[in-house]
Amino acid sequence: MVRFFGSISDRIRERFGRRRGLLDYSLLFIVLFLLAFGLVMLYSASSYEASVDHGDSAYYLKRQLVFTIFGLVLMTWVSSVPYTVWKKLSVLAYFVSIGLILLVIPFGMEVNGAKRWIRIPGLPMQLQPAEVAKIGVIIFSAMLIERLGRKNLRTLRGFIFTMIPGTLVAIMLWRITDNLSSAIIVVAIVYGMCFVAAPDYLKYFVLGAVVIVLAGVLVIVIVNTSDTNSLGFRGERILAWLDPQAYASGKGYQTIQALYAIGSGGIFGKGLGQSMQKLGFIPEAQNDMIFSIICEELGLFGAISIMLMFVLLLWRFMVIANSADDFYGGMLVVGVITHISVQVILNIAVVTNSIPNTGVTLPFISYGGSSVFFLLSEIGIVLSVARGLREEELRRMES
Repeated sequence: MVRFFGSISDRIRERFGRRRGLLDYSLLFIVLFLLAFGLVMLYSASSYEASVDHGDSAYYLKRQLVFTIFGLVLMTWVSSVPYTVWKKLSVLAYFVSIGLILLVIPFGMEVNGAKRWIRIPGLPMQLQPAEVAKIGVIIFSAMLIERLGRKNLRTLRGFIFTMIPGTLVAIMLWRITDNLSSAIIVVAIVYGMCFVAAPDYLKYFVLGAVVIVLAGVLVIVIVNTSDTNSLGFRGERILAWLDPQAYASGKGYQTIQALYAIGSGGIFGKGLGQSMQKLGFIPEAQNDMIFSIICEELGLFGAISIMLMFVLLLWRFMVIANSADDFYGGMLVVGVITHISVQVILNIAVVTNSIPNTGVTLPFISYGGSSVFFLLSEIGIVLSVARGLREEELRRMES
């Protein structure tokens, strides 16, 4: 009897698997866990500020929950679309990204002194073109790398040709939206995709890394020896990174408060909801600095646990990329890997004062409608690649 019903179950699974493909449930579980954890920590980190500013302790939670639900719907739809469709739409996606960035000039909204958002008529959200640009660059660069092929990519001309479109978008993000952190992420995405596509040709990548490091050192030296009265806010951020205490009442304030939160959390933390630094000491703790609240409430144990979840997520991505049906699918997943890994590393490095403050959110956890919405669309693309992989496995099993 058990064998009979088991065989029926297998036939049903096989039939629907062949027709629609199979979801990668391991990846889906990790993403859903990060989203659920993010909502819990978002409420914990923002409840005090939301209650003071908006009269509703769940104000930020409700908004993020709406964006998350819409993002999950989008993820489901994208995962059902064959990923090869994006190859045909790659040029369109690239120019749409550029067009949205240009729209910031006449229609951009200024929030906290930065003009980086566009209001969508009829919807209670603002669109951040930088998030669209990241997906557009991933889709377009994957197509470009596949068209060039590994042989051409290994030449200096091919490498430069591949880097130009993403670099152009990065420059526009930097100059038009004044969003240097997103510009860095976009360049890192293309750089990482090129590196994976041609791993045996290292000299261009090593040369690029050396140039970036030397440029960073030069900037720090110039800023450190300049007149502090003539520095822009980025120069002040570098000085605040080098000596937070000297800028404790200015650019170093947020960093110092975040370090206090991390230190006071200890190994196991003060307990969920028991953070003191979120009570007005860390400005907008639910955004870039939410990792410090995780450390304070859940301690080193909680911080390492969430980092391990991101490691598992990236490991699952790599499994899918290595087993993808074609080169284009693998490059799509590599672009998503690079995007999420760079953003996680930058956020944690900023919170721990390992690098200057760049304003990068923690994926799936920090507050931000555009961020979670488009991150989930990237997950949908990866799930689409995984669906194709599962369909191929079923065909091989049948043959």
